[in-house]
Amino acid sequence: MKKMPDNDAGDEMRPEYDFRRGVRGKYAERYASGTNVVLLDPDVAEVFRDPAAVNRALRALAGIIRDQQVPEPA
Repeated sequence: MKKMPDNDAGDEMRPEYDFRRGVRGKYAERYASGTNVVLLDPDVAEVFRDPAAVNRALRALAGIIRDQQVPEPA
């Protein structure tokens, strides 16, 4: 294995990382498709044990918000 030159310019990459066989943009399309990940605070996660429970609650809340919105004048 070749010795990598020292880089004191603040580079945090370790010399043992090897990206020669990496594929640029491998997951770009999946990322761009709009997948959202939300981290719940521990106290909220205790109430909502699975994604279905979170989605039910958010849909109910979204319905309430929609009902409370004042329509814009035409």
